[in-house]
Amino acid sequence: MSKSKKPDFRPNDFVVYPSHGVGKIISIEEQEVAGLNLELFVISFEKDKMTLRVPTNKATEVGMRSLSSPDIVARAMATLKGKAKVKRAMWSRRAQEYEQKINSGDLIAIAEVVRDLHRTDDQREQSYSERQLYEAALERMTREVAAVSGADELSAQREVGDVLARRAPPPAAA
Repeated sequence: MSKSKKPDFRPNDFVVYPSHGVGKIISIEEQEVAGLNLELFVISFEKDKMTLRVPTNKATEVGMRSLSSPDIVARAMATLKGKAKVKRAMWSRRAQEYEQKINSGDLIAIAEVVRDLHRTDDQREQSYSERQLYEAALERMTREVAAVSGADELSAQREVGDVLARRAPPPAAA
């Protein structure tokens, strides 16, 4: 079994952990677990008041990555401008797909969820579970946009909101 390549993350780097979003590496520590010495990234998710420890040799394997490049953020914003693609599948199946996209950690996939679940004032009301998924995706996206641009979350939220407000309205349901 080959040893996973140790990623090049340092304390104070912002990283994206797929199932939790943007966090900040606060330290790299050694810990003995079951008789083995492990080197761990200690990642703080300030907003969630959570600390996560990830073995350095498993970080890439679990999908931990650096923040998206400004180019990827621009592509995600362009994705928001697109027309919502809502499949005709049952809601439970679509909800599962949305959940997978949100937890993939892929900014463009998350932008697709935001785009597909966004509602304007003149559209029908969202169900509770739709709203929960939409808000989770929106929060993940705005946190990463804020971290990449170095802005605060509020400005990132406004930026994403402006893009959504300017997009073409979806066709009225028959």
